[in-house]
Amino acid sequence: MAIREDIAAYQPCNAQEARDKALILSYIDSHDDVFSRADPVAHFTASAWVTNPDRTKVLMVYHKIYDSWAWCGGHADGERDLLLVAMKECREETGISNVRPIDGKIASLECLTVDGHEKRGEYVSSHLHLNVTYLLEADDTEPLRICEDENSGVKWFTPEEALNASTEPWFVRRIYSKLNNRLAEIT
Repeated sequence: MAIREDIAAYQPCNAQEARDKALILSYIDSHDDVFSRADPVAHFTASAWVTNPDRTKVLMVYHKIYDSWAWCGGHADGERDLLLVAMKECREETGISNVRPIDGKIASLECLTVDGHEKRGEYVSSHLHLNVTYLLEADDTEPLRICEDENSGVKWFTPEEALNASTEPWFVRRIYSKLNNRLAEIT
């Protein structure tokens, strides 16, 4: 499976990524259906940190469940190409039609806790997202559209504004700051 090899080859940049990488690989090797929500304890998701071509803006959505500005992303739902998942979720959540990978490589790995919540009138128990993040690029002049099921806003921010807009300190400190640094490195 290509994604397992990509994750195994990924070089963690800190202790969080190293431990999460080990947990993700262990879970892939010991569970059969981690690419679908059939595994109620942990399953794969893919996220995208989307930037404009000159790297001066990042695209975020106002996530209804987390009540915060956040990156784009969603469940693999059987798809094993997580880059495709990240691109699909970005299109669905923002209305952007032309989104492309910057380099196609994993930009970040994380195990994300998800508290129990209601979704479409049904209770979803607390679980873990085995998340793979990619850097994507899109035109910041393309029209944006809200995805009513999942978000109540879509907006471009400067990389610094994005950090201030999110109300999730762990994400800001552990993920979004790191992704902004990665973008700055490839500018």
